[in-house]
Amino acid sequence: MANLSKREFVALDISGNSYLSWVLDAEIHLDAMGLADTIKDKNQASNQDRAKAMIFLRHHLDEGLKMEYLTVKNPLTLWNNLKDRYDHLKMVILPQARFDWLHLRLQDFKSICAYNSAMFKIISQLKLCGENITEHDMLEKTFSTFPASSMLLQQQYREMRFKKYSELISHLLVAEQHNELLMKNHESRPTGTAPFPEVNEANFRHSRRGRGRGPSRGHGRGRGRNFNHDSRLAPNNTLHHQ
Repeated sequence: MANLSKREFVALDISGNSYLSWVLDAEIHLDAMGLADTIKDKNQASNQDRAKAMIFLRHHLDEGLKMEYLTVKNPLTLWNNLKDRYDHLKMVILPQARFDWLHLRLQDFKSICAYNSAMFKIISQLKLCGENITEHDMLEKTFSTFPASSMLLQQQYREMRFKKYSELISHLLVAEQHNELLMKNHESRPTGTAPFPEVNEANFRHSRRGRGRGPSRGHGRGRGRNFNHDSRLAPNNTLHHQ
């Protein structure tokens, strides 16, 4: 009968594609269960704890891997066997993660949210492979890849002297939302024009007949005014007061 109990995370399949994230999940959960020592060399874990760890690990292997390691009863032995089998994947993932980090640019994304998501995905892959990315690295990556047309904005944000990447991204997200609202308002009613309430439309037309033709109100206003493509990055007027 199939085991219907819920898994804590996705089972490791025989391809090993998810091995690096699987290892991290397994370590965290074993630690929370008080079983972290069972997968350490020369541990003194009790037979009961080893059995609990083994049940947990086997439950998070797909059926193919379970069958291959059917006779293994020590969680440390299973852990090391899986490491020997799949740890080489770091050498596959790491070069791609380094390449992605090198070519990550804020200017290539249509939204701050999309850039932020890509940033953390790459960082996670690097960390799984043992490479650490600091707050300074993240800040400098963002500042140095601002759109070329926004160098003044880049300098303004640098002068705010952020210590954490999350603080910079929060400011950029607020600025983006603020400027998207301005853009929507501009598109719905161009600069220099004002709508007439429908209730006054009849009176307005009647008064026009009485006065005859005169210069139209608002004629020519707003010409030549538009928004810079990168205005989504522009901070609001509190920028210099932060």
